[in-house]
Amino acid sequence: MDVPYDLTSYVRVLKMATTPTTEEFTQVAKIAGAGILFVGFIGFIIGTIMMFLPAGGGL
Repeated sequence: MDVPYDLTSYVRVLKMATTPTTEEFTQVAKIAGAGILFVGFIGFIIGTIMMFLPAGGGL
């Protein structure tokens, strides 16, 4: 592991990074929120299906 090389690459990335504009931030927030809602909806559907399935496996 070459520590000076790693540090230079980290510094280079930090220099290229910029603060997002308000429009970029709101777009990312909307997409992330939609993803969270989608995963929650899928979990709700699975939970509802599991509630109505028979509890025993019946081996």
